[in-house]
Amino acid sequence: MKNVALISGAALLLLAGGMAQAKQFCGEMDFQSGLIYDVREADPVMLNRIQGAHFTEEVEQGVRGTSGGVAAADIQYVLNAFPNHRRALEAVIRLAPRYKGGAIVGMRFPSECYFERAVRFRPDDGLAWALYGRYLYIMGREAQAMPMFERAIALSPDEPSVNYNVGLMYAKQKQFDKALPYAQKAYAAGFPLPGLKQILINARVWVEPPPPAQPPAEGEAAAPAAAAAASSASTEATTKQ
Repeated sequence: MKNVALISGAALLLLAGGMAQAKQFCGEMDFQSGLIYDVREADPVMLNRIQGAHFTEEVEQGVRGTSGGVAAADIQYVLNAFPNHRRALEAVIRLAPRYKGGAIVGMRFPSECYFERAVRFRPDDGLAWALYGRYLYIMGREAQAMPMFERAIALSPDEPSVNYNVGLMYAKQKQFDKALPYAQKAYAAGFPLPGLKQILINARVWVEPPPPAQPPAEGEAAAPAAAAAASSASTEATTKQ
């Protein structure tokens, strides 16, 4: 339980540049083994093989592990190989509230550590920061969650998942006007989950995002250009006279 209490400050340490201190609670990355990858750049064959063996639907939902044990052990396996694995981090978000202090049975570290490790591994991953923020919010630490969302948007302003998560956080705080532009941006980019939109519809603030501007057809573009050229030529001829 001592580590659970200590890790609660890891978010603040990270934002203050104190990654060295955060390592004391959440462990080093196992770079020496060579089996640690950025999920955004992972070989699809290898990713599918590991997910097929350790990240079944039952594992993802926290029902049971692939060998009949607890799902947490398989989730940890995936996060050891891919610290910024999106769906595995979301599985931690679902599991953590079931355990006192977020200490999930079957996982080596307190649950927050897996988010700390994700952003320490790849500080440029905006979605990892957004998921960290979502975890903190769900665990009742809203004041610490907001800087995480701000970092996420700064890193990935156009990432649909980041905008969705930030919008969802505002919506859950009933700050619907703040949630709306993030939701519109996420859905305009094709984000598939309807939850945030439905919340805003129920709150009667949802407005469909404007359609993206379409480039003019080739003929339409040529006509104004020709007219402009003709106007310039006419002006030049008048000047010469």
